[in-house]
Amino acid sequence: MFQFITDTIDYSSSYSIGPVAGGVGGVVGYIILVIALWPVFTKAGFPGWGAIIPIYNTYVLVKIAGFHGATILLFLIPIVNVVWGIVVAIRLGAAFGKGGAFSFFLLWLFSIIGYFIVGYGSARYLGPGGVAKPTA
Repeated sequence: MFQFITDTIDYSSSYSIGPVAGGVGGVVGYIILVIALWPVFTKAGFPGWGAIIPIYNTYVLVKIAGFHGATILLFLIPIVNVVWGIVVAIRLGAAFGKGGAFSFFLLWLFSIIGYFIVGYGSARYLGPGGVAKPTA
């Protein structure tokens, strides 16, 4: 009634392109992120090369948003990191004169696109978190 297939396929000698493609895609994505963040950092008065260094670029984004640098540790806590990412994105948008909807969708959800718009567009840096620094 039932016929069992006794022939097995030996997959031990086959190669998968998945890890290679994933690694190449990750590197390409990171290069695009650096290209997007560089002008954002320079507009805010931070060195553009900071976009290249992985943890430092998050530190700089938090500083541009007007928060203390140690708050990047909140990104290590599950669930809190999602909420904190949204808060930082909204304050980052305010620092460049952008509204909440722009910040949520284009600086958090589709962040690379938003960074390109802020960095290469006409947005001006207003100050940390959107509060202008007092001039002395």
